[in-house]
Formats: sequence, C-alpha cells, structure tokens
Amino acid sequence: GSEAAAEQGQEEEVEDRLKEQVDNLLDKSAKTRQAALQSLRLAFSSKTLSEFLLERRLTLTDCLEKCLKKGKGEEQALAGTVLTLLCLQMGSGSEGEEVFRSLKPLLVSVLTDSTASTGARQSCATALGMCCYIAAADLK
Repeated sequence: GSEAAAEQGQEEEVEDRLKEQVDNLLDKSAKTRQAALQSLRLAFSSKTLSEFLLERRLTLTDCLEKCLKKGKGEEQALAGTVLTLLCLQMGSGSEGEEVFRSLKPLLVSVLTDSTASTGARQSCATALGMCCYIAAADLK
C-alpha cells in the first residue's frame, strides 16, 4: 500500500515538473526555453510518458512549432530532438502521425534554410527522417 502511494506521489511530482517545463517553452527568454527543451529531452529519452504526452500533444506541438519558427541555432536543434522523441513516444498511431503532419513543413523549412545553423538543420533532418519512419502514414 505505502509503496504504491509513494510511487504515485513520485509520478505526480515528475508530471508537475514536466508541466512546468512545457510552460517554460513559451517563456520570453531563449535561455529558459532552451533549458526547458533540455529537460524535456532528458525526460522523454529516459521514461515512457505516453499518457502524459497524449493529453498534451497539441500544446507541446504548438510550443515546438514556436521554438522552431522563432528560435535560433541551439533552440531549433533542441526542438528538433524533442520532436523526434515526442514522435517516438507517440508511436505509429494517429497521434504520432498528427504531430508529424503538423510540423513536417516547418522541419523542411528549417532544413532548407541556408541561414539556419548546421546543428539546427541536422536536428531537423534527423527529426524528419525518424518521424517519417515512425509516424508517416503508408502512402499508397
């Protein structure tokens, strides 16, 4: 009983921190947004968070879109990485496909922008490839 309660408390604590990081993606400060992206990258790569992400995929997609559009260099690179991990977490179902479809034009735009940093372009290329592999509907 008490172990389950402690585990539940830990999960809620993790979710609260993640919610805070998602909120930080909308901060005016680029440093704050980058720190939030780094925290999300760590969280998404170390734990399965399907339930949490399903509920917040639209908000997260909007935030990542803003980071890719308005961010520069490091922020765009991190956003591409977080997007790849989000796609991995969402899987090959309609949710993952929806996330990919909404951000694909932006990924292509950063990838083909010769003024974007090499890191950002590389990250967007990886995101494009991975998300396409995982979440793109079979085109017949």
